[in-house]
Amino acid sequence: MEKKLKEIAIWTAIAILVVSLFWLPALWLFVLLIPLVALGYSDYHQTSHSILRNYPIVGHGRWIMERLRPFVRQYFFESETDGKPISRMFRSLIYQRAKGSLDSNPYGTKIDTQCVGYEWIGHSMAAKHHDSKSPAPRIMVGGPDCTQPYEASFFNISAMSFGALSDNAIRALNKGASIGGFYHNTGEGSVSDYHLENGGDIVWQIGTGYFGCRNEDGKFDPEAFQKIAQKDVIKMIEIKLSQGAKPGHGGLLPADKNTNEIARIRLVEPGTQVDSPPSHSAFDTPLEMMQFIKQLRELSDGKPVGFKLCIGRASEFVAVCKAMIETGIKPDFITVDGGEGGTGAAPLEFSNSVGMPLREALSFVCDVLVGFDLKKDIRVIASGKTFSGFHLVKNLALGADMCNSARGMMVALGCVQSLECNTNRCPTGIATQDPKLTRGLVVPDKAERVARYHKATVNSALEIIASAGLRDTSDLNRSHIFRRVSETEVRRFDEIYASPVAGSFFREDTPTKFAQALAESCAESFLPKNFVAETDEGLKEVS
Repeated sequence: MEKKLKEIAIWTAIAILVVSLFWLPALWLFVLLIPLVALGYSDYHQTSHSILRNYPIVGHGRWIMERLRPFVRQYFFESETDGKPISRMFRSLIYQRAKGSLDSNPYGTKIDTQCVGYEWIGHSMAAKHHDSKSPAPRIMVGGPDCTQPYEASFFNISAMSFGALSDNAIRALNKGASIGGFYHNTGEGSVSDYHLENGGDIVWQIGTGYFGCRNEDGKFDPEAFQKIAQKDVIKMIEIKLSQGAKPGHGGLLPADKNTNEIARIRLVEPGTQVDSPPSHSAFDTPLEMMQFIKQLRELSDGKPVGFKLCIGRASEFVAVCKAMIETGIKPDFITVDGGEGGTGAAPLEFSNSVGMPLREALSFVCDVLVGFDLKKDIRVIASGKTFSGFHLVKNLALGADMCNSARGMMVALGCVQSLECNTNRCPTGIATQDPKLTRGLVVPDKAERVARYHKATVNSALEIIASAGLRDTSDLNRSHIFRRVSETEVRRFDEIYASPVAGSFFREDTPTKFAQALAESCAESFLPKNFVAETDEGLKEVS
């Protein structure tokens, strides 16, 4: 190969010299030839890539094609129902609604209605008329111990931190929330100046790193928390136990991304690597967690306090509910994040194979709350791949009171799903800190897009609810949604996810599907003290 490279270089140089005898500017081709010869020599002698050693220069085509592959596939080959994690169909819907353009669908459904998993709502012959000009219903969040309850929209912006998103993206999201009257969750990166700039309602998320409310040792600092939590714009406090994209996995803020500004907001040392542990240091047991919820409620002067989690081992959530019963302390809301939740960066195995999917997790959480007769005081928020009005309706029918969306709101901002979130090269200026890229995101324009997308999606959900003969989101239940479970069988959600009777967990004849979780859970520990498993002799303790 080395001999062939030399021959090609020599003969190309001779050809250029010959041509230059008739056309002198041909000598400029040496400007291209010399670097290519140097590259070929370097490729041939490097030891990292066998393709480049065997095919110098042309082997670089592999990496060029790898780089172009997502864009070529998205713009030239994807069908309406292709594209992960968000299909072209839903991206187009979000763009259309965000821009206020025509969002109707021509020529019928593009979905295979005979496919297993196809879902729909049963409409009514007594369908209602929905007036899009009438105010959308609001959800009151705040249990018996909350002195500053909050009336929330049933569709809101899910947790995304400043640092993961750019300053202009945060500004646009919050201004959109202010225009549309819905809340904006800060993510665990704390409350930045950009969250406060436009006056949109804020849910402050407290993660395991306690950013914005930590001391020098990384522990929770009550005084720092109180200083921010009592701001008028902070409407609710959310303790993040885990997130769907990487549940049970701690986070890491690299030193090169820990700028002076981010360090000031998060109360960390600039230029240092900052780790977010996988679990909280402020509490070790469900009972201690309830006391922490009480502490945050008192420090925030009575604002709603809740927690967010992705369901893992079912008995651990049951243990938390047992702690609520034992202490009499209840969260005001619980955010359920599905295992399909999104993030800028997560290990593949965690994204694909850790955490319960939203549908199963949401029904489980609502059923356990009902079984312990807690649901009446606790609002449930669903989070995970919620893009359309029907997505909202399905989650509400399963038992959610509200829904959050992160990626839907990002697409409304202009995200093109370039899958560059973890590289700092986001072409739309959303998931990057590069000022040359963030300047492309014009805040007033994008804020209006976020507000329009929210309004149109809420209106779509209410129109679907009206088509079923219902008036309010609270009228929905599991009997309204159908799913094809095989080519020849259809079942309603209430048949698939049968609900327990309120308070039934206090009786001996509890539903069988909850028996294992109830048997191995206790309020004194998140992990079971003794694991219980199904055996030939029924449920037994196992080592």
